[in-house]
Amino acid sequence: MAENIIYKKDGHIVTVTLNRPEIRNAISDDDMIADLVTAIERINADNEVRCAILTGAGTAFSSGGNVKKMRDGGGMFAGSPYGIRNGYLQGIQRIPAAMYELDVPIIAAVNGPAIGAGCDLTCMCDIRIAGRSAKFAESFVKLGIIPGDGGAWFLPRAVGASKAREMAFTGDMVDADEALQCGLVSKVVEDDKLQDAAMALAKRIAANPPHALRMAKRLLREGERTTLHTLLDMSASMQALAHKTEDHKEAVDAFLEKRAPVFKGK
Repeated sequence: MAENIIYKKDGHIVTVTLNRPEIRNAISDDDMIADLVTAIERINADNEVRCAILTGAGTAFSSGGNVKKMRDGGGMFAGSPYGIRNGYLQGIQRIPAAMYELDVPIIAAVNGPAIGAGCDLTCMCDIRIAGRSAKFAESFVKLGIIPGDGGAWFLPRAVGASKAREMAFTGDMVDADEALQCGLVSKVVEDDKLQDAAMALAKRIAANPPHALRMAKRLLREGERTTLHTLLDMSASMQALAHKTEDHKEAVDAFLEKRAPVFKGK
């Protein structure tokens, strides 16, 4: 069997590819969950990484849950209601928990259908770029279930309350153009240009000081759940740290000297 995840580092950028095209990159199997979480933790542990890209092998980004195992009651879908609850808590819910703690910006390069948990996985990323053939569906209701992977938390933050409810209550498919219109993605490109577009954006992000990037992401994340006064206090503390980095001095010097900066992550 091919490896579940392809992890490729290019300079300061890591590309993580879901690599189970024969099951359309379903992410509910235990080994896929473990390998994806390991890849995320590996990125976090590498201070050289400044940006990441998440994409899928083949013609799909991710079909989400393994519906055949769902039908047969296998894997995380096995056992009593209590057992299934634990299957979610100790299984697929490890992915949103790990993604939420990812320090560096991550771009979803959505190369095809992103369905159910696959759609939610794109929403766990900071930025989404879609290929023309990309489609999205919060399709759990079509199978008589609910978003068990945290989608009810991530999706409204990506598209707003009304559109999230429309997607969750109908389970209908959203094509790339509609995804762009509702803010689910920030850009749509032709399929053969997707990886280049994602890498170009990643390089623009990775060109910036890594400590500032990580702190900015932390503030944006905390701003979704905290009060203004708490966020202002966090911002002041992080800004004090940023002002004392060598990269800040280099950025100011380069600006005044009208040259390109060279950041060292110090």
